[in-house]
Amino acid sequence: MTTPLPAHGCPFAIDATASDIHGEAAQLRALGPAAQVELPGGIQAWSITDPGLITRLLTDPRISKDAHRHWPAFINGEIPERWPLRIWVEVRNALTAYGDEHTRLRRLIGPAFSARRIPALAPAIAQITHRLLDDLEQHQDTDAPVDLRAHFVSVLPLLVVNTLLGVPHHLHNAFRDRIGDAFATDLTEEKATANYRGLYQLLEELVTTKRGMAGNDITSALLNAHDAKSDSRLSHQELLDSLLLLIGAGHETTVNLIDQAVVNLVTHPTQLALVQNGSATWADAVEETLRHQPPVANILLRFPTEDIYDPETGLSFDHGEPIIVNHAAAGRDPHIHADPDRFDVTRATSRNHQSFGVGAHYCLGAELARLEARIALPALFDRFPQLTLAVPANELRPLASFISNGHQEIPVHLGQRL
Repeated sequence: MTTPLPAHGCPFAIDATASDIHGEAAQLRALGPAAQVELPGGIQAWSITDPGLITRLLTDPRISKDAHRHWPAFINGEIPERWPLRIWVEVRNALTAYGDEHTRLRRLIGPAFSARRIPALAPAIAQITHRLLDDLEQHQDTDAPVDLRAHFVSVLPLLVVNTLLGVPHHLHNAFRDRIGDAFATDLTEEKATANYRGLYQLLEELVTTKRGMAGNDITSALLNAHDAKSDSRLSHQELLDSLLLLIGAGHETTVNLIDQAVVNLVTHPTQLALVQNGSATWADAVEETLRHQPPVANILLRFPTEDIYDPETGLSFDHGEPIIVNHAAAGRDPHIHADPDRFDVTRATSRNHQSFGVGAHYCLGAELARLEARIALPALFDRFPQLTLAVPANELRPLASFISNGHQEIPVHLGQRL
């Protein structure tokens, strides 16, 4: 069930369990291009649902992501130390930085995601993909369903990003579990705080380990930037938080992209057939998934550095008012996409989405996520052409997160060997 429409201008209470992200997004869209919402912990914010308004705000230099500088309630100590979502604004990395600080931090990680380096990763991604599919084959002739998310979808991006970062194998599963909980929005204060501490213990362990085994990887490069005697050097907190950003964004978003693409394709066999017979491409399926089921449904938080008036909507956003970008709502805007709830790999407007952001904070890993999905999907369906869900699609359980848009499990039958 979704939260009922608010009355008399009261903030719309966001469902922390995310039981129906798109139902909630539709209700918010009905309230206009932006709506006042209430997050867990009683924090009020604007949810921006209109793609045009999102573009205008995210390309406006007066919009910041730095709570330390531009969220008065945070600066004045009004946000509880144990607020479950505090990690999303407290970190100091390229995700939250503003202005020159953002440029400095983004420049340090940018080379890892350059236009030349990403395509060069394709052979390694393909090798990891086929190794995981080999492992899956042991379940092929059994009647019991297998959780595709646990055995394939969540593992592939983790192995790719950990290869880029040089994360030791013994830390892989621990990071997967902790990162997943970082995206959960239904945690109690106690569980969120415990996960927060656990994450930083893992990051400290990663840094300590890499100091003794430096290599040609992003973690080693960031360690060099931390140790450098220059104005652009990373502080220890920036080092840890930059690693957190790369592991989190490099894993969770790609997992959900592949997750939602698989579910869409197996539940829309005519669409899968269009891709398989060449009437559409795997890239088309990826872009339509990004529009139809954005891997990140909502992104927290941005803040006006001064009062902003938007003449196209007549809305005003006061200095320091928190802003959420609602990708789930924007991707299904009926003014841009005809019959927006329908999954259609031939849709002319599929690429007209904002699921990787807009402006200065456009996701550095966007092309890596696309590449992983374009390799993983055809390999999966070629290996298991009889792949089907083991439960009705409406029984798949969504992640308990209004940030991360995926499923808790994807139980499937792989089909008999051909």
